Amino acid sequence: MAFKAQGSSSVKALVVEDDTVQRMVLSTMLLQFECEITLAKNGKEAFDLFLEGKKFDIILCDKDMPIMTGPEAIVKIRAMGESDVKILGMSADDDAMEVFISAGADVFVPKPMKVEYLGSIIKEIINNKKNTMD
Repeated sequence: MAFKAQGSSSVKALVVEDDTVQRMVLSTMLLQFECEITLAKNGKEAFDLFLEGKKFDIILCDKDMPIMTGPEAIVKIRAMGESDVKILGMSADDDAMEVFISAGADVFVPKPMKVEYLGSIIKEIINNKKNTMD
């Protein structure tokens, strides 16, 4: 499921989260930064989007999900050569940072994520996109 904010910043975000409330919270945060959002309920759905040829600027990925965990999906996505996408691993688990970073995530964010932190990452992505277009 994908939806776009008005006046989109052209940042394509993938939210990989099995909890409906968390998906809504993260989507609301991303909409504040005018992101185009796609939702996946588990790592397999996220990986399948890449198999279909979809491209994203940022992935917000939960750790423990049914069918395929976040770290498992990240390993598979990185193995496809997807090195340009910024991947944020998210979890309330104490050991999650090590698991996400070793899987190939760029950043680990403890839950609950602060909107200010997400905003700074989105701004960084927008600036990087502008620099590569110049």
